[in-house]
Amino acid sequence: MAHAYTPGLKVLAHTVLTKQRRLPLPGKILVSKGDNVTAEQVVASTNLPGNVQTLNVAGLLGILADEIEESMLKKAGDKIEKDAVIAQSKGLFGLFKSHVKSPITGEVENISKITGQVILREPPIPVEVIAYIDGEVTEILKDEGVIIKTSGSFIQGIFGIGGETIGELAMATDDPDHVLTEKDIDNSFEGKIIIGGSMVTFDALQKAKEVAAKGVVVGGVEDQDLKKFMGYDIGVAITGSENVGITLICTEGFGKLRMADRTFNLLKSLSGKRSSINGATQIRAGVMRPEVIVPLEKAASTKKTSDISMGTGLEIGMSVRIIREPHFGAIGKVVSLPVELTDIETEAHVRVLEVELENKEKVTLPRANVEIIEE
Repeated sequence: MAHAYTPGLKVLAHTVLTKQRRLPLPGKILVSKGDNVTAEQVVASTNLPGNVQTLNVAGLLGILADEIEESMLKKAGDKIEKDAVIAQSKGLFGLFKSHVKSPITGEVENISKITGQVILREPPIPVEVIAYIDGEVTEILKDEGVIIKTSGSFIQGIFGIGGETIGELAMATDDPDHVLTEKDIDNSFEGKIIIGGSMVTFDALQKAKEVAAKGVVVGGVEDQDLKKFMGYDIGVAITGSENVGITLICTEGFGKLRMADRTFNLLKSLSGKRSSINGATQIRAGVMRPEVIVPLEKAASTKKTSDISMGTGLEIGMSVRIIREPHFGAIGKVVSLPVELTDIETEAHVRVLEVELENKEKVTLPRANVEIIEE
């Protein structure tokens, strides 16, 4: 009988992972296969077409549409500066001429004798893709991007906001149950990724932003504090593009939730090391988890190397997190996996498991109520 795979958060002291770095449009690849790259290094670049503006020149000059070419001082393809005169009417006896000035700097893209309108395009927008992680370029995606491979520590969170950023991990507390407040944060955290405990307050987020910290990693955050910090409510769409000046990753969920000891201890052991983090989260199809990646130069020979693409089924001894009440957020180990279907309170017949919590209490619950914490 096939076993069911219960996906969960990965908390790996050492693993091998790859990242695909793609351009939004075909462009130029700036590295070669086999190159060692740093997280901040630009690996590919391209130019996005500039924004378009339409100018009704015929209407502004009071002429017929088919007379527009005679009035234009610039042709299609010509460069233009903002406020430069691009068209003028003949006027009366050469006097009383009307002028049309360009509202942008860019170029004339099209002049229409049908509509009497001129299409102007702003300069192209340069786009650069950085490596995001220290590693080796293992594959070149022709004109599109690269694939980078690295080995190191990898931690996933439950929820996050803010995009990719790179900084040094810095501990703000030695207690995974500690609530991170503004008193815990000072200017020494500038440019760093702050590791807190069970929760971060609104004032602490504001203080972290003020001291120019790169990110905050904590157990949880109150929904109202997050809404207040962002200025709007989070919907069900993908996060990661928020322009809030800092990246936030919650490892456990919403509210005050003690950070799992395994996660906290691993982050603590990595304090002072350079890390790449990303708060992008998507819970629908194509699940994305916020992540903390710490590339390591060399793995200790005694440490197990895992491939994060591999999934396994539930097994006795595995660490799991309970994801539904009444034990939501609790961490424990699987001690029993009964094969027989069991009746639960909802009168459904489901497969269950027995979990021993960190306080040694044993609970029996549906297998769908847990997620594996991969080590």
